Amino acid sequence: MHNDEKNFCRVCGYNLGYPIWGEDGETPSYEICPCCGVQFGYGDTSLENCIDIRKHWIENEKCKWFSPKLKPQDWDLRAQLEKIPEDFK
Repeated sequence: MHNDEKNFCRVCGYNLGYPIWGEDGETPSYEICPCCGVQFGYGDTSLENCIDIRKHWIENEKCKWFSPKLKPQDWDLRAQLEKIPEDFK
């Protein structure tokens, strides 16, 4: 998987392996993050939205995976959150 910042979810830091907002950073895929469940291009359009969704996902959803079958056995929440693109922390 590529470690380009464009590949990481703006809410939870999950690495999708491809630019979720396109190479230009302005063309969202509208897919759903398998980890936190945010829809790219809808819920992650601003810093404020990302912070609100992240807080809800951590505090209310208890970091429940949207697609549990894709959750790695060695999943490390703290390490993943560190991958959130700098402009959305």
